[in-house]
Amino acid sequence: MDTSKILSELRTERDRIIQALAALEALDTNTFAGGRPAVTPARPGAKKSGRHISPAGRARIAAAARARWAKLRKSKAAPAGRHMSEAGRKRIAAAAKKMWAERRKKAKAPSARHMSPAARKRLSDLAKARWAKQKKEGKARL
Repeated sequence: MDTSKILSELRTERDRIIQALAALEALDTNTFAGGRPAVTPARPGAKKSGRHISPAGRARIAAAARARWAKLRKSKAAPAGRHMSEAGRKRIAAAAKKMWAERRKKAKAPSARHMSPAARKRLSDLAKARWAKQKKEGKARL
């Protein structure tokens, strides 16, 4: 089928729909040109009508919702016979403890910038000697 033929058929169909809409709009006398229904202005002081739900109705709806959720939870319960054995649970716990022990061991590995206690003492002694020398010279600030 040729695309120009398809386009012409679609245009004729569109024209028929537009004519049908115009005829329907002409029948409806309560609509404006935009197609929205006419709104009658409310009288001043008129009570607004609305739909309200009573507390009893609200309670019925809440009870039905609770029952629906309980039924859903009950249907999704774990199937029987699918529990883990005690031995399996212990194996998993032992493997987890082993893994965390290895991670802690790696975390406590000494870094490349670690200072030995002997080196720390030597630096401390040098600083104390420097402070003593400056104190001997009479400097107020070290």
